[in-house]
Amino acid sequence: MKKNQTLVIEFFLLGFGSLHSFEIPLFLLCLLVYILCLVGNLMIIILVTSSHLLESPMYFFLCHLSVCDMLLTTDIVPSLLRVILRNGIVLSFPECITQYQFFGASTGTECLLLTVMSYDRYLAICHPLSYVQIMGIRLRNHLVAGSWALIFAMTSIIAVMMSRLNFCGENIIDHFFCDLVPILQLSCSDTQLLQTINLILTTPVTVLPFMAIIVSYVRIAAVIVKIPTVTGRQKAFSTCSSHLTVVSIYYVSLIAMYLVPTSGRSVTALKILSLIYTVVTPFLNPLVYTLRNQEIKATFMKTVCLKWKNRKIKFMETGMARSEGP
Repeated sequence: MKKNQTLVIEFFLLGFGSLHSFEIPLFLLCLLVYILCLVGNLMIIILVTSSHLLESPMYFFLCHLSVCDMLLTTDIVPSLLRVILRNGIVLSFPECITQYQFFGASTGTECLLLTVMSYDRYLAICHPLSYVQIMGIRLRNHLVAGSWALIFAMTSIIAVMMSRLNFCGENIIDHFFCDLVPILQLSCSDTQLLQTINLILTTPVTVLPFMAIIVSYVRIAAVIVKIPTVTGRQKAFSTCSSHLTVVSIYYVSLIAMYLVPTSGRSVTALKILSLIYTVVTPFLNPLVYTLRNQEIKATFMKTVCLKWKNRKIKFMETGMARSEGP
């Protein structure tokens, strides 16, 4: 860094620029989606952890997937809402790195969890007799803990290297959150090593899981088509349809955001893709699982009916106690 350059210690997130009369509608829409996302994912977590009907490994992994979605939206949406209302906000350098680290940790962990869930569906359909023995409590705990630990270690390495970058001159990020590429574009340090390490660390976490998911579902499809009855094929497919839908939504948005060439696409289009990836997709995941999964819907209705019944009994007992009082 040149000695006569001013050190940048904060960044200005430009957001969506001047929205004119669309600030309030966009703010309310993002806030509504955020609230529904939190409610939907919290509902899944509460149902899975409190009901003995949802004790299978698939729901254990789904619970952690919901945690990832909540972490992602909570990391991005609060600052997004401030960006919309104020037409941009200022974040310090440490805040920017922290936001990126949690963004990378939640999205990376979700990639691994979706892969683990596809492996779980593969075992359940292709090896049903040994499924319970293989996918025991110890293995599922190791798979989840390993996914979280691996991704947090990787994002910590990137975050530490980012913290050592120098920034001088322009400090405006034309985005609504601190992503890696726009940060590196502002740095006056040599970022070649960081870009190389980021590519080495992140490519296996995104490409290999995607390939593993494809292989799993190819094998699952090969087994399903051999089932002699239509009812049996429908039942087998229904056990993995929700996961397949979530995988499709997640990877379509991921590929559109990062892997499709950016040439010819406007900055606004990239921001909209990022908005879908960071806000809409985490909202759709619990929606897909609650609408397409009969066990979750049945558990939800049973829980609601049980609570309503208990409140009714408690209300009647309170009324009787008052009527019998002096």
